Amino acid sequence: MKTLGFAAGIAASFTILSSSAAFAVTEISWWHAMTGANNEVVETLSKEFNESQSDYKVSPVFKGTYPETLNAGIAAFRAGQAPHIMQVFDVGTGVMMGAEGAVKPVAEVISMGGAEFDKSKYLPGIVAYYSKPDGTMLSFPYNSSSPILYYNKDLFEKAGLDADNPPKTWPEVFEAAKKIKSSGAGSCGLTSTWLTWIGLENFAAWNNLQYGTQENGLASTDVELTYNSEPFVRHFQNFADLAKDDTFRYGGRTSEAKQLFLSGECAIMTESSGGLGDVLKSGMNYGLGQLPYYDDLEGAPQNTIPGGASLWVFGGKSDEEYKAVAAFFNFLSQTDIQQRLHEVSGYLPVTLEAYEATKASGFYEKNPGREIPIQQMMGKEPTPNSKGVRLVNLPQVRDIQNEEFEKMLAGDQSAKEALDKSVERGNAAIQEAIGN
Repeated sequence: MKTLGFAAGIAASFTILSSSAAFAVTEISWWHAMTGANNEVVETLSKEFNESQSDYKVSPVFKGTYPETLNAGIAAFRAGQAPHIMQVFDVGTGVMMGAEGAVKPVAEVISMGGAEFDKSKYLPGIVAYYSKPDGTMLSFPYNSSSPILYYNKDLFEKAGLDADNPPKTWPEVFEAAKKIKSSGAGSCGLTSTWLTWIGLENFAAWNNLQYGTQENGLASTDVELTYNSEPFVRHFQNFADLAKDDTFRYGGRTSEAKQLFLSGECAIMTESSGGLGDVLKSGMNYGLGQLPYYDDLEGAPQNTIPGGASLWVFGGKSDEEYKAVAAFFNFLSQTDIQQRLHEVSGYLPVTLEAYEATKASGFYEKNPGREIPIQQMMGKEPTPNSKGVRLVNLPQVRDIQNEEFEKMLAGDQSAKEALDKSVERGNAAIQEAIGN
């Protein structure tokens, strides 16, 4: 698919064009937020795609954290300088869906490349989250993840805990964390990345609790937050109480707490399955477990909801550029690529074929715990409480939640006060965003 070419049989009649003109390469830019081991994967995939054919070239550009990348993309679009592809974390899905005209649906892009997008080939929970209510796929699910439990086996043994039997419920996690701290095995027992995504959004889905009305925003943009009910208050008060003596240690709003685990300071961490690449790279003696739940809550555990990010395509590009994007997405969809991405990064394979190929290879038998993220997401049919969370201004709402959690963890307010205030402020922000 060359941008310039010769008519067959008459090329010799014309002056030979320079090779640079005759074989012009269509270049596309890919803005992303991957760091560490996951950045290495981005660079490798881009290099392999570029070397697999001679018509197109994808250029990956690191743009900072997930929120920074989203903000950079919005600013670039307004300035008429948007990239072709931008990696947007799950929390930005509602923002991108509301950007009418700014994005081109990925199903349409793939069709421009000469192939039809078949959503039945992708993991159902993932494809549903990144689609419109009518089923139109809006973005390409590049690095989907599920939150799981990580633990340091050496510190477990040091504290007299069973290193081959990770805690399954939150009360068991809290007791293990206390024992690790009191025994001196670790300077802190428990930490968590993404308190909003794991502690609120996935906590609600996994325990089959309502986060907000309108199916948490998937049914309508006019959402009322409801996550200040008793189970949430109980859960976050447990964190607040453990933070008083540093049994629970707060690392930051996004993935910063991962360093507390990698350094050996904290023995237990709840984190994205996509954080596994750095854990593998560290050489730590680690174990994996399912996301903890409360066994006294009806229906728990239910199912987790996707995290990570998807690839959005900006509007206003040429047909040839969209063909280049389609070729890149088709490359990423290949079974061997998805299987390798899953195995080296901890992110979920987005296609069913890649999942089946991974199972058939015996990978999960050789690597205990690595199937947990997929089983958590696909184990049960989603309920209205567990399809996901989608707000038109979810990044802003998460900032509000984080502000209140940080005051709570500093001992300045109770969990009930933190949740009540964040619900009140969040609801006001939602109404303002939808123009009510």
